[in-house]
Amino acid sequence: MEHRRIGSLQVTVIGVGCNNFGWRIDARATKAVVNAALEAGINFFDTADVYGKGQSEEFLGAALGSRRDEAIIATKFGMRMDETRSGAKPEYIRRAVDESLDRLGTGHIDLYQLHQPDPDTPIADTLGALEDLVRAGKVREIGCSNFSAAKIRQAESEARIGGRSRFECVQNQYSLMHREPEDEILPQCERLGIAFLPYFPLANGLLTGKYEGGKPVPPGSRAEAGFGPKVFTNQNLAKVDALSSFAAARGHTLLELAFSWLLSWHSVSSVIAGARLPEQVRANAAAANWSLSPDELLELDWIARQD
Repeated sequence: MEHRRIGSLQVTVIGVGCNNFGWRIDARATKAVVNAALEAGINFFDTADVYGKGQSEEFLGAALGSRRDEAIIATKFGMRMDETRSGAKPEYIRRAVDESLDRLGTGHIDLYQLHQPDPDTPIADTLGALEDLVRAGKVREIGCSNFSAAKIRQAESEARIGGRSRFECVQNQYSLMHREPEDEILPQCERLGIAFLPYFPLANGLLTGKYEGGKPVPPGSRAEAGFGPKVFTNQNLAKVDALSSFAAARGHTLLELAFSWLLSWHSVSSVIAGARLPEQVRANAAAANWSLSPDELLELDWIARQD
């Protein structure tokens, strides 16, 4: 599988989003997903301390076990764990990283990401604390998530002024159905040489190929679990039908289209998609095999922007 860069890290262009671990699947099912990913050539696993209230990290660490060195582990901190654990103040960062290391059962985190901006903490203070973790060998690279272009610029400026480690990636929502990063975030990543990691790359399941306009949603799907009213609208399903037809006419699936379109951006280093079953991981791993032409990209842009 192709690899792309996040700072000094070389990650596979398809990764595993671990938000299902500890929430929708247990430790045994997590191990099956992790093993399937490793066997498919995937090395990148993205989790967070809040996923499954810590169990996602626990299950991931246990599933990797002796194969830890085959994986690049990314985790996140900063969202509220409880009334004493949240934010990006230096004293909390020191606590949060040690707790994540303990849950993951590892001596270092490959990519440590601030999950969301902390309006109560100067970014220079946060970067200083993260630099200490890099120097201590607890963290290899750092990144951020849910940052605006302005906040990315501010963090880059503070890192340069202070001679500190910089955010090597930003992780924001992006898919064929959600195009907001194209306005400022992606151009900013290109200019600064920062990697971009799209979350919700399959638009809450819309782009998996499981949903069609006028048909009932599959049992046990995200649509049935409560995402339906805001995501699985008639307008969105009509776009999905058009995108499916576009892919089928060229001998590809909607899933292949969703991944390959994201990877047409040079700044996108890895597409991290959640999975509950080994067969979903294997399908994801095989999906990034379509090199879209400029004309195809233009047609897709037109389809995706239809109201």
